[in-house]
Amino acid sequence: MKQQFTLMADYNAWMNGNLYRLAAGLDDGDRSRDLGAFFGSIEGTLNHILVADLMWVNRFRVHPARYRCLDELDLLPTPTTLSETLYPSFAELHQARDTMDRIIADLIEASDEQDYAVPLHYRNVKGEPLTRAFGPLLMHLFNHQTHHRGQATTLFHQLGVDVGVTDLLVRIPNQGPESP
Repeated sequence: MKQQFTLMADYNAWMNGNLYRLAAGLDDGDRSRDLGAFFGSIEGTLNHILVADLMWVNRFRVHPARYRCLDELDLLPTPTTLSETLYPSFAELHQARDTMDRIIADLIEASDEQDYAVPLHYRNVKGEPLTRAFGPLLMHLFNHQTHHRGQATTLFHQLGVDVGVTDLLVRIPNQGPESP
């Protein structure tokens, strides 16, 4: 599973980098315009992805492996609701996203196969206690990001912005000879 998680951490950082670069090229009005999405705007959607990542990765701090890379989370907010606005400016949101992507990559690097089977006890946003294995929770983290980035790409399209290639396939190394 580690190989797949490493690929997903790479894809996550690459896609976030692309979307934040495109969002930075928009004026504040377009970036924050409510386009009818679940989190309203491009900025609202990108904010939500970071909020959820922060919630999940903070939950991972209880893993018995005590990943030291997660100590850097102390520098970031600890949201309590899924729609909480984290930063007053897009530049601050962007900087936090870059930090979060580095933390996620470091977490995957620090983890190993045996870590993924460890059950983690946590509470959801409703305060309900739950226990699930760490590996599937990591899968959920990456799947959630992909889901909402897909929504963000639709919002960019509504503004006439071409987001380019978004396929995971382009991050998978080619292991055969190139086609002529």
